[in-house]
Amino acid sequence: MRTAEIKRMTAETDIEVLLALDEKGPAVINTGCGFFDHMLTLFAKHSGFSLKAICNGDTDVDYHHSVEDIGICLGQAFAKALGDRKGIMRYADTTLPMDESLVLTAVDISGRAYLSFNVPMPSAKVGDFDTELVKEFFEAFVRTAGVTLHVRLLAGENTHHVIEGVFKSFARTMRKACAIDPENADEIPSTKGLLD
Repeated sequence: MRTAEIKRMTAETDIEVLLALDEKGPAVINTGCGFFDHMLTLFAKHSGFSLKAICNGDTDVDYHHSVEDIGICLGQAFAKALGDRKGIMRYADTTLPMDESLVLTAVDISGRAYLSFNVPMPSAKVGDFDTELVKEFFEAFVRTAGVTLHVRLLAGENTHHVIEGVFKSFARTMRKACAIDPENADEIPSTKGLLD
């Protein structure tokens, strides 16, 4: 069973993340930010992963530390749950429409951290959520997950739709990349013999 539990406590946040790649379950999300809860709930639903993410953070300051640190923990959870990455599809991409928005994500679960994030945000905030934090989340995620991730906004006018499209597309892409390739289930998908 590909599962992971990550706990992380700093002076700014106290986080628990539980991730199971091979089982569905109701998402248990409480980050202290309603909009970010919505995005992580969408991620869990569209990825098909079981996800719990609880964060007590310094939201009296803003949501920066909570969002970034959840990205760190979720990346660590993926790295741990995937283990040696034997049998995974490794590569995947998704082009996803969300009303007027169109988002492309592509991932390589390579062991190498890289983010290319070309998503101009139409507005600086959605409610009380700073939209620049979306990139902060993904930067933290790729750094600890060890993945290469490209995110492109192909069309979009409504900021909520843009961000929702990003998280849904990312979810679908991770679902496909983490899936086990039945024809190569016992092989690491690299000529090097390891992914790092």
